[in-house]
Parts: sequence; C-alpha cells; structure tokens
Amino acid sequence: MSVAADRSKKKKPVRESSEQVTIGLQKAIKDSFSLVMAAHRGIPAETAFKIAADLLLHQDLLAQILHVSVKTLRAYAQSGKKLDPPSSEQVLKLHAMHLKGEEVFGTSQAFRNWLEKPAHGFEGQSPLTLLQTSEGIDLIIEELERIAYGDFS
Repeated sequence: MSVAADRSKKKKPVRESSEQVTIGLQKAIKDSFSLVMAAHRGIPAETAFKIAADLLLHQDLLAQILHVSVKTLRAYAQSGKKLDPPSSEQVLKLHAMHLKGEEVFGTSQAFRNWLEKPAHGFEGQSPLTLLQTSEGIDLIIEELERIAYGDFS
C-alpha cells in the first residue's frame, strides 16, 4: 500500500455541533470528579476558543492563561487535537466561572467588566490577573458565590 493511500485511510476528526459541545461541557463541570475526569480525557482546543469567546477573552490572553502560544492553540484546533489535562482543567474551570459570572452579573459583558476592575476581595487586584492558575479561578468562583449571597466581607 502506498503512503498516500495509507494517509487517505486515516480518520479525520469529527467536529461536534455547538449543542453537543454545550451538553458535554455541562456534564463535565457538574461536580469536581466529572471535571477532573473530563480534563484527564482532554477537551478539544476548538472548545477552548469557544469558551474564550464566551468570556470575551482575546486569543492572546487565552494562550497566556494556558501557558501556550496562540499558534500552538490554533494548530491544535485545526487538527482536532485535544488539550493536555492541566490546560483542559483550566478551560473547564473558565467555563464554570463564566456561567457563575453570568448568573451573578446578568451578562457576559457585565461579568467581563467586573473581571477587569480591582476587587476588594483580591487586595485591589483585578480578578483577570488570577486566571493563569487553577486556584486563581477557584478564588474567583468563590468570590462570585459570596457576591451572589450578598456576603461582601
């Protein structure tokens, strides 16, 4: 068999519909164990771009948060590759944070505005500066919970 014929038999990645992605993300973040298992399996790089767009994050900032280059992320997305577990976990937590932020502030834009402003709960730093670590995202989610319940201490 020729090399060209062998290449043509390779399966091309199947792209999920937007609805399938959303359902999969909801299942992945329903609890900590599900999130860890979904991160372990990896999520498509294309999904990371979707979540960044939902959060109104520029691709450069997404790449910085995931500690990779934009070029690498784009190459992964174009080839249908999945992110490694730590990056997948970051993206899934970003999604959970986005959902909580929209719930608390009403819109993605209002939440994004809050992310950019210095916050009392973060010693005057903007929450946006905390997105580069998993624990930073957890802190933002905890702060959103406090805001939701009116606990501003």
